Amino acid sequence: MVSAWLGTVHWLTVHHPAAALNQADVLGLSSAGGNQGLTHQALASQRPASPDAHGAQPPASPRAGVTQQPKIVSMAVSRPGRPYYVNPLRSVSGLVPERIDEGVDFGGSGPVYALGDAIVTNAGENAGWPGGGWITYQLTDGPAQGLMVYLAEDVTPTVQVGQHVTPSTVIANMFNGGDGIETGWAQPTGVSAESELAEAGGIGGGGPFPTMIGNNFDQLLVVLGVPAAPNAGETAYGTLPANYPAVWK
Repeated sequence: MVSAWLGTVHWLTVHHPAAALNQADVLGLSSAGGNQGLTHQALASQRPASPDAHGAQPPASPRAGVTQQPKIVSMAVSRPGRPYYVNPLRSVSGLVPERIDEGVDFGGSGPVYALGDAIVTNAGENAGWPGGGWITYQLTDGPAQGLMVYLAEDVTPTVQVGQHVTPSTVIANMFNGGDGIETGWAQPTGVSAESELAEAGGIGGGGPFPTMIGNNFDQLLVVLGVPAAPNAGETAYGTLPANYPAVWK
């Protein structure tokens, strides 16, 4: 895929009704497990206090009886009750994973959803990408909060810049135009793919592929239920910037 610079065009707004997500759409974390996942501090708060030298019990902690929440140390894509991120390609018909390059390429057709809660920062066309479509949005929740996602090529935007979206929002319709789609991590400015920045290895449309940053996005999609790209196990090039979660669960 070639690198791109943002093109200025008009866009179309479609108000898509929020739909309830069924369990097949969501990969979450189990709420079972008792003490599993509690921090050492939380476990210590469950032990009885030891008497002092005179046999007297020490005063109760002001936090006694307060249930502490498990501390999430891994990069979880879900939380009890509501997921942070959901498979954005769950309704694409004939979805075919093609390869990891700057992002991840797919074939197919149908609606594409936002990955998570986000604000749309670009929604239009960009002649620098095959197919011309260019959408970016900044995630506002979860372990990837603040990171920018792009969706490009054979897509028609259904959102506007500045629009708040959720995992139930269709942001574009993918069509069979011969180029498929590419989605991945975008630069903070939303101008192009993150892989092109020096901090990620400075890799553009000419490769080498797969990129580390593209591989990271593919791993996130796989956790959400998307089939892995054929070159997912190959040696990756470039670097993964420190502000990107290294592991997805």
